[in-house]
Amino acid sequence: MNDAPVNAFADFVRRSHARGNLVVQPRMGFGDPLAMREGLVAVKAANATTVGTITLDSYTRLGKLADARRAVDGGGDLNGYPIRTHPPVTNRGVLEGVRERDFPVQVRHGSASPYGIIAASLEAGLDTTEGGPVSYCLPYGRLPLREAVRNWERSCELMVRARDGEVEPHVETFGGCMLGQLCPPSLLVAISVLEGVFFRQHGLRSISLSYAQQTNAEQDREAVLALRRLADALLPDVDRHIVIYNYMGVYPGTRSGALLLLEQAAELAVRTGAERLIVKTAAEAHRIPTVRENVEALEIAALAAQNAGGSAPADTGAGSEVLDEATALVDTVLGLNTDVGAALVEAFARGLLDVPYCLHPDNAGRARSYIESDGRLRWSHTGALPVRPSGRSAGDRSMSASDLLRALSHVARSFDERAATTLDRLPGIPG
Repeated sequence: MNDAPVNAFADFVRRSHARGNLVVQPRMGFGDPLAMREGLVAVKAANATTVGTITLDSYTRLGKLADARRAVDGGGDLNGYPIRTHPPVTNRGVLEGVRERDFPVQVRHGSASPYGIIAASLEAGLDTTEGGPVSYCLPYGRLPLREAVRNWERSCELMVRARDGEVEPHVETFGGCMLGQLCPPSLLVAISVLEGVFFRQHGLRSISLSYAQQTNAEQDREAVLALRRLADALLPDVDRHIVIYNYMGVYPGTRSGALLLLEQAAELAVRTGAERLIVKTAAEAHRIPTVRENVEALEIAALAAQNAGGSAPADTGAGSEVLDEATALVDTVLGLNTDVGAALVEAFARGLLDVPYCLHPDNAGRARSYIESDGRLRWSHTGALPVRPSGRSAGDRSMSASDLLRALSHVARSFDERAATTLDRLPGIPG
């Protein structure tokens, strides 16, 4: 970190971590300004160390502002907050008296064309967001990767121009969450780091790096330690922290299974020294969760983190399969071009980066993964990736449609089954 400045969001996360508190965060967003404000107030009042979230709606994410306007004017339901449709005075009113030094707020959006979103956020006084040129392009549409890279370059320039004595923009890479599931951890780590290097190259000095919980707790631990080790090496002058995402794929259908999965995510964060956790709720498999359900998830995650106890191990992750693969991927891409954006475009064009089961036209689609019998997520086919297939049945394993469906539901099924038989619930957590 050295003497790099930080923004208010990053500063709060660091201060909380120094006190031994895991920062927990929802993904909540509402179209109505009053509902959005009430949601932030409830999160702020939760019995946990929290930060606020304003998650944007799909119309705004896709730039369909006329549709967002019609929905707002007609009183229709939106699946998030339309920050570019409500006037700046309304956006600032949502935050007034709620956001403060000990309750910062992040804008989450999912857009491969984020310039207008970031401009509206900055105008509202919100200087913390998330995304990335790869992670907000390949999973979400067909926009060419080259265009997404240009869009994010312009957006980084906008954030850098906004910097002054009080504003220090912060961006969280979404690269550790590609597709939510069946992406081997080494690729998640590599894309998260590469997006962080991209942001740094374009002038951002406050960055968080993401990793999404996968299929095996020990492999996840190795991945987070690998992420930290690579960030230490490649982003030494950047103020940064690591954020864990509660599992992003098909979620357990039972309440007890969902809570077990959430508890394991909190334990992962504590045991790897990660500073922040994005939670999901027990209602996730069935519908959009309520504010109350979001608050419950935050409080359960906070309690699980307390019960995990202790500090992160000194283990740096050296010598793990995840670190070796992630290092090979990162080194290969950075060796293509001194311009990181151009290197990312070339890497995908040549299949040196290749996301399994991703249908985007710029993704080679030759790499494949599978879940090993021990629960680890591994490569079965690597295409042109600079890594080799791994595991006992690597290279010989093809996945049928039924195999793929079973793999997609692996976490949900296994946690529902575990919850049905286990009696070791954490104290104070309802079943």
